[in-house]
Amino acid sequence: MTDPATTQPAAPLPLPPIAEPFRLPFHYGALHNLGIDYLVDPETAAKILARTHPRLAPADFAGRACVSLNYQLYFAQYGDGSGITEEVEINIVAYPRGEEHRMAHVSYAEYASGVDQSKLLGIGRIHVLCDNTIAISAGTRLFAEPKLPARFTATMPSLNGPDTSTWHIRVLDADFAADGSITSGKQLLFSIDARLDGLAGAPVNNTPITGYGTDSEGRLLAGRLGVYHPYHFHPLSSETTTRVSLHIADTASPVGQDLSALLDRAAPVGVWTYQSAPVAAHNRPYYLP
Repeated sequence: MTDPATTQPAAPLPLPPIAEPFRLPFHYGALHNLGIDYLVDPETAAKILARTHPRLAPADFAGRACVSLNYQLYFAQYGDGSGITEEVEINIVAYPRGEEHRMAHVSYAEYASGVDQSKLLGIGRIHVLCDNTIAISAGTRLFAEPKLPARFTATMPSLNGPDTSTWHIRVLDADFAADGSITSGKQLLFSIDARLDGLAGAPVNNTPITGYGTDSEGRLLAGRLGVYHPYHFHPLSSETTTRVSLHIADTASPVGQDLSALLDRAAPVGVWTYQSAPVAAHNRPYYLP
């Protein structure tokens, strides 16, 4: 029997390199975020997760796995300019295989509320669709995200818009043009509608969010996203699940095939939102006599 007192600890791992010209951490100037969770068949989730992240296992929530669709609109300011990015992540909530002994048993509701502060339960990214070439390069080279070009049209709650809590996101297929830019949107891949007006919710401390990536050499990376204000979580019941809908327009695309397989007959169980607070307001003018 091995004596733990005499067992030599494993050598510490080197940190992944930071590819030029990027700097870490990456600071968001503003973030608008909609996440929708589904409890799904664990065997299907495990099969699709293993294709991209063989060292991850799906989280177990009372015999179901969890798929999370994550739309982001964010702004970043750089030393020589600025950028606006939209993207959608298709994630399976997962943890590194062999780490079960470090994990607390939590229900889906506890996980969504931020109870698990070990942060071993993170997001295994299956597809990441993005409209910004710099963000695609950074996500791929820094975090080993499976990131591809796409285009979006989105309406969401805004202090500069109508008084509503409805989100509508359309995700369109795109490609890289000859000059390296992203082509205009072509085929609609899928759309998301979330009508949250009047829906009960509560602030939750569910960050930092651990994002997992698997690089070309099969090494598993983990990176955390810290958001400096609580999210707002809306649990869905059988009476309110129709507030959220997903339409898969292109079922033949890789994204459409995976969504169709993962979400077969699955209903959404929770919605979480985050919208950066405004930092200034330019007010209505007035006449001088």
